Amino acid sequence: MAIKPKSKVYPRDIEENNPTKETLYDKAQKARTEYVWANKIPIEYLRPFENHPYKVIDNEEMQNLVDSINERGILTPLTVRKISGTEYEIISGHRRFYAAKKLGFELIPAFIYELTYEEAVIAMVDANLQREHILPSEKAHAYKMKLDALNHQGKALGQVGQKYSRDLMAESVNESSRQIHRYIRLTNLIPELLNLVDEGKIALTPAVELSYLNEVEQADLVEEIRVCDATPNLSQAQRLHAISREEGLTPEHISEILSEEKANQKPTIKFSVEKLKTVAPKVKESDLENFVLKACEHYYRYLQRQRNRDAR
Repeated sequence: MAIKPKSKVYPRDIEENNPTKETLYDKAQKARTEYVWANKIPIEYLRPFENHPYKVIDNEEMQNLVDSINERGILTPLTVRKISGTEYEIISGHRRFYAAKKLGFELIPAFIYELTYEEAVIAMVDANLQREHILPSEKAHAYKMKLDALNHQGKALGQVGQKYSRDLMAESVNESSRQIHRYIRLTNLIPELLNLVDEGKIALTPAVELSYLNEVEQADLVEEIRVCDATPNLSQAQRLHAISREEGLTPEHISEILSEEKANQKPTIKFSVEKLKTVAPKVKESDLENFVLKACEHYYRYLQRQRNRDAR
């Protein structure tokens, strides 16, 4: 007699027919939970990734993470790789690790992967690039680390060349090869200048030009920025780069260039159109500037006449 095949059993069937028993969904969830929490690693065995390019800052955002973990625990396990008998290197989860240390956790849940150094670098960079806020300095060092790792892998596979690695990287991080090159140039800036880029005081393109200055010239530039209370725009950065390349940059050169008045640094006065319309309701918006200038001229003459009368 032929054996009758067993019919498929779905979670819903078990739940409806056997309400007191675990559903397949419950079992799957339990197995997944047990698997995740089975990798509980003592916190002293965990090590930050060597030369980790992303900053872990103890700010308001970090405090929110600390409060969340304190209330609900670490919902997303860290990703780590084993580097020795009891040591594990963190690939992603440095902020969670910092928060857990602050809270005094003894064990941390983690996924453990067997990865080479190059594979770990690529995984670490890609995981952290998903963050909402990334500083230019973080991108710069992360891109350089990943490009170096891809270069090493490419050489091992016989696919040699920076261009090959940069094009491959451009596809994975959704940036142009040219833009990746710009960010990597920032790693040649001294920390003081790189901080100014992170603070938004120097834009990316001028910063790339400044990255070609040697360390002494960059240090002189930082000092002149402090003295002049001004940062170079693109045109000024290009001239600083050209002088450095042709004859060597001196503090005098830098001071002369930074002391120039930039169009966007000239004092300006702004008026609300609505406010001006209350005193000049019939004047067209395009004629308001001339109206204000003429009104100022008339008022100036009035003040002059008043002074002349008082002098008599």
